[in-house]
Amino acid sequence: MHKHVEWDDPGRDSVLAHYASHPEQLVEPRPGDILSGRYQGTIVRVKVEAWVDGTSIGEVAALIAADNGRRMKSHGKLALGDTVRLPDACRALEPEPSHPEEDQE
Repeated sequence: MHKHVEWDDPGRDSVLAHYASHPEQLVEPRPGDILSGRYQGTIVRVKVEAWVDGTSIGEVAALIAADNGRRMKSHGKLALGDTVRLPDACRALEPEPSHPEEDQE
């Protein structure tokens, strides 16, 4: 059974928006692929087990704090190993890594 998740809107990091002008480059997720979504401001990586009608089903493989990259075992009601459904509309590109030394300049 999967855990119901209210995914954050990926906004400017939306995978579908990124490929809107080149939909032929957007590939269907396959078992073993790692996808990203956002949940309560946290980056959630999902290891795909199946893809059905525009939704990936898989296990939470990582929970990462967006502000500092710290890995967590749980966040809110999600924990590593939970099975979730990640709709294509909620998929997000990985954020650009921050470079603290550049922020100080």
